[in-house]
Amino acid sequence: MKWSLAAAASALVLVVGCQSLSYYTQAIGGHLKVMANARPIDDWLADPATDAQLRERLETARRIRAFASKQLGLPDNGSYLAYADLNRPAVVWNVFAASAFSVEPKAECFPFTGCVSYRGFYSEAEARRHADQLRQDGYDVYVGGVPAYSTLGWFDDPLLSTFIRYPDAQLARLVFHELSHQLVYAKGDTTFNESFAVTVEQEGVRRWLAAEGRTGELAEFRATQERRREFAQRVKQTRERLAVVYGSSLPNEAMLEQKRGEWQRLRQSYPGIPAEPNNAFLASIAAYTELVPAFEQLLAESGSLEAFYRRTKALATKRAEREAFVKKSGYRPSS
Repeated sequence: MKWSLAAAASALVLVVGCQSLSYYTQAIGGHLKVMANARPIDDWLADPATDAQLRERLETARRIRAFASKQLGLPDNGSYLAYADLNRPAVVWNVFAASAFSVEPKAECFPFTGCVSYRGFYSEAEARRHADQLRQDGYDVYVGGVPAYSTLGWFDDPLLSTFIRYPDAQLARLVFHELSHQLVYAKGDTTFNESFAVTVEQEGVRRWLAAEGRTGELAEFRATQERRREFAQRVKQTRERLAVVYGSSLPNEAMLEQKRGEWQRLRQSYPGIPAEPNNAFLASIAAYTELVPAFEQLLAESGSLEAFYRRTKALATKRAEREAFVKKSGYRPSS
């Protein structure tokens, strides 16, 4: 593990988003506390105080981790070979913000990773205080707790209590997703990075369940992914219609009325989404789904995961080619 403060600062730019010393302090300190709680899986399994359910989850996670490197070609390092009990429901709370009449998220820009679509906090209370300030400034805001994040290979990311008890397919999905960020990362392009990782996680889970002969769970996973794909498409369509509204010359009140109408239409199909019209929530979904169809097509064309990774790495490092890939997908990010 790389424990220097400089490395911590570099590793945490996905979480760090504020130039103030206090913000960097909470981000670096929060991450180091997570790492300090981590113990090797073998230590947990040898500890008589470890309960039977946790033992089973750790053994399953270890099996998933081995499959990730041996069968999916994901990084073979010390990540997810240790476990930390955080005693809280999320490791980080991400704050997404968007202007009242924009479908694009407010960018948070950092020295190492460029701009991302959110700002993260290790304290839910601090995240909500920041969200309240953004609301006072006129932004739509969405706060979401996340079970894991990637340090892009700077640290050996551990398994966490925030996700270890997930069902097997969802546990595998998360491990594959976070390892994907260590493999490919395009500076300043949240949608590219997250959509790639979602594509890898989905393909990885299908392969893992098939390898384990769990055909019933594989069918259930496919059905779940289809429902998520349908929701992502509805969000995409809503954002596209709202982009037209926001780009029009309508008065603000008229735009707000159409915004409410679009939100009501979406909520009729998905009552669990936030009650109030919220561009930030829509942006948070789009960041993880907008380019997934394009990546799925690229994977199919590549013929193998190895070729897919190679082509994606090229896109991540060559901006002109990445912009052409994004344009071909039909996604139109703001400039």
